[in-house]
Amino acid sequence: MRLLLDTHVVWWALYDSARLSATARDAISDTSNDLVFSPVTPWELAMKHRIGRFPEAATLVATFAESVAKLGVTELPIASRHGLLAGRLEWEHRDPFDRMLAAQSILEGARLVTADRAFSTLPGVDIFW
Repeated sequence: MRLLLDTHVVWWALYDSARLSATARDAISDTSNDLVFSPVTPWELAMKHRIGRFPEAATLVATFAESVAKLGVTELPIASRHGLLAGRLEWEHRDPFDRMLAAQSILEGARLVTADRAFSTLPGVDIFW
């Protein structure tokens, strides 16, 4: 199963696994699953850290590549088709990070691992939690 990890899921998987659902925790630890992250994840982490909204992310921002590699997660590149769909989605949610995650989930056939209920209002996103 291909699983696209939301930003908070990457954080929780690395630093606070008790916050993950048991289903998500089991799926992330199952090596037969294909775990991917979007480039918006390190971007979101770095931005939130820089503006002071996520000071505890300093270590992860500094060691992102090594940290996700230990988790067994690989990068899912962003292509123009992802950007076009993210911008065209008929969805009131305006967060650009979430819009890109949704577009990548839809186009790549990846289940989106997230606790964010905002995604439940968007048809076509297969949420895994």
